[in-house]
Amino acid sequence: MTGSLSLCRWLLGVAVATSTATNANQDMQRGYDSITTNDMVTHVKEIASDKYMGRLPTGPGEKLMLDYLTEKFTSYGFKPGNGDSFLQPVELVEITASDDQVLTLGGKQYAYRKDMVMGTTRTSEFEQLKDSELVFVGYGINAPEYGWNDYADIDMKGKTAVILVNDPGYESGNDKLFQGKTMTYYGRWTYKYEEASRQGAAGAIIIHETAPASYPWTVVSNSWTGPQYGLWKEDGNKGRVAVEGWIQRDVAVNLFKQAGLDFEQLKKQAMSQSTAVPLGKLTASVEVKSTVKKSISHNFIATLPGTERPDEHLIYTAHWDHIGFDETKKGDQIYNGAHDNATGMAGLLELGQAFGELKTKPTRSITVLAVTAEEQGLLGSRYYAENPLIPYDKTVANINMDSLNILGKVKEISVIGKGKSELDIYLANAAAKQGRSLVGGDKPEAGYYYRSDHFNFAKVGIPALYARGGRTPIDEETATYRKKMSLIVRGCYHQPCDEYRKSWDLSGAQQDVQLYFDVGYNVANTDTWPQWSETSEFQRGK
Repeated sequence: MTGSLSLCRWLLGVAVATSTATNANQDMQRGYDSITTNDMVTHVKEIASDKYMGRLPTGPGEKLMLDYLTEKFTSYGFKPGNGDSFLQPVELVEITASDDQVLTLGGKQYAYRKDMVMGTTRTSEFEQLKDSELVFVGYGINAPEYGWNDYADIDMKGKTAVILVNDPGYESGNDKLFQGKTMTYYGRWTYKYEEASRQGAAGAIIIHETAPASYPWTVVSNSWTGPQYGLWKEDGNKGRVAVEGWIQRDVAVNLFKQAGLDFEQLKKQAMSQSTAVPLGKLTASVEVKSTVKKSISHNFIATLPGTERPDEHLIYTAHWDHIGFDETKKGDQIYNGAHDNATGMAGLLELGQAFGELKTKPTRSITVLAVTAEEQGLLGSRYYAENPLIPYDKTVANINMDSLNILGKVKEISVIGKGKSELDIYLANAAAKQGRSLVGGDKPEAGYYYRSDHFNFAKVGIPALYARGGRTPIDEETATYRKKMSLIVRGCYHQPCDEYRKSWDLSGAQQDVQLYFDVGYNVANTDTWPQWSETSEFQRGK
């Protein structure tokens, strides 16, 4: 009899466990299925509409954006993530350079926007270069681990560095230089200005070339003009060079010719060895007059508390901002930013709704962070990383969304920085359920791993996943659509034509957001912590 009772209890336990697991699976599936293209379209149309005026930080669209997020995430059951507030103030400085600047190089004058774009990140109404000696410093890199220093044996005090974009591995064809075609952080414009500043230079000018920059001159002339933002610093950011900016390639070719030098020859030299060559007696002069305004923008943060370990958080991120509007333009003046990044915000909202609909919430907390000023150099996420509301050692992982797939379903999921962390394992398992596989990111030479908000999490040691739709269409009909739509939206990055179109197919974006839900759900319901791979440069604690 006792044996029979024990067997009955065991069978009852198995039945209860099986029922619990079944209920949990059904609950998870309910959240997964709640992510729909119709809902995503609704969010994108709203966020990218003209009334948001291009979502410029501190601009007229910011309050509308934050109010929309507050309303939606409150309805999903999320709580304020900053005490009793959904907002984290971000102290910004807004610097708007005057359009009437003229750059003189070697005695020749060059026009703003057309030939060059100059500015300053100092909190100053007037900065200038006055007869500053010009020095070509190759890629402008000082990297001891690669045995590379373009500034070796040259004093840059008072001089202006002329710098190539990207890093030596890109065009050299040498896989042993840096990381070959894959851009390192040394190839990013942010690094180049930082290093020139450390070297004591007065100015830093990057030579724009479309292929190594991975974007055309119009991106520079649109994104680097008008209000520019930085994080507020009490010292006025005096440690930065006085003037920084870009010149067109043709301007550089002419400049080198004036100095009796061959641009292509010196560029080739810079690919294989550290290079610093004064441009004869040629100098740079420019006056940068700016209006300066300290302002407060906001990150948005909301949390769905975990049931067992609420102090441990998985953080989803997407940037809510874009680049506003330009009243000097004829025709359409609003940069609606539908693809970049109303789609990512739609994904964040859909994830919030999906987790909110779960009958049993995850054991760890789910936090959503919509950051500001991404377009100005990842400033909102950088501010958060420097002023975290959740301690690093309580942040389990980050999943970031930026410019989701608008071209229909695909057979893979493309991982930017594939192989860097164990989050790839969770993503591969989720993708397998959709019959998809993981592939590496497109155009590693573009340095996309350093160009979105997850990077600021990675830098402080938090495993961060950044993925987007793959390359291979699911069927011939989708392939035909992708070719057609790619032609339509080509050139719309950071342009007024980045608007929502009824013909967009967001089914691929839906699939990707469902993957991110699957990954987040499983990470939030385990007691393990995803780790970086042994070869990653972002180990926790570094």
